[in-house]
Amino acid sequence: MIEFRIRAYGRMELAQLYSPELTDIAAYRKMKKWIERCPGLLQRLYDLGYQPEHRSYTPLEVRVIVDALGEP
Repeated sequence: MIEFRIRAYGRMELAQLYSPELTDIAAYRKMKKWIERCPGLLQRLYDLGYQPEHRSYTPLEVRVIVDALGEP
């Protein structure tokens, strides 16, 4: 198994790590729902400057996501 590294990830790239059995867009939609349903996570991302129209996550945003959802 490859060790997960905190770095910048494209949003679909990160989603595929969480749900490799799904297509890119399905994996992204699933991860997006997890983020929205995890208490406080979306607000923490917004506090870091997250904007939904961006197609990638910064390393700090990835750290916050992984801390909330666990490693993919």
